[in-house]
Amino acid sequence: MARTRYRFASQEHPHFLTCTVVEWLPIFTRPETAQVVFDSWSYLQEHAALRIYGFVVLENHLHAVAQAPNLPDVWKRFKSYSARNLIDLLKEQGARRLLDRMGFTFKARRSDRSYQLRQEGSHPECIEGDVMLRQKLEYIHNNPVKRGFVVDPEHWRWSSARCYAGRAGLVEVFRDW
Repeated sequence: MARTRYRFASQEHPHFLTCTVVEWLPIFTRPETAQVVFDSWSYLQEHAALRIYGFVVLENHLHAVAQAPNLPDVWKRFKSYSARNLIDLLKEQGARRLLDRMGFTFKARRSDRSYQLRQEGSHPECIEGDVMLRQKLEYIHNNPVKRGFVVDPEHWRWSSARCYAGRAGLVEVFRDW
């Protein structure tokens, strides 16, 4: 499949974003792999004015509603940094099966790297109002419930639903926009 080019619609609005692991491989099953995502987001919050309004990290994909002065560049930095660090972590952990699948998927198309972490393509959706923001947050927060992982959205550790319920979160979540 050819790489798709997509556009972020507006610098003034947050966007709904999705990242999916190639072949829907379950790489976010351990706290240390999910922590790579949160560390990257925290760094970008501090150094690139990334604002996260909501998120969920599941075993093979993540969703976020985010905004930044140059969101396309910031999101690219997030994807690049987290992919490199996740692949390094998987190598350290000896996750050969996962790495073999990521390598097989990637080698058919490119020769500059050994692995591909995420599926090609993306389609950011511009959030243009409170109603749409609430719909996307509800979708994000209920994702682990629909998949049968938890009964209540705030019980999923890797979700901003905890923040919206008044509990401590893993990264700063902006509830005003």
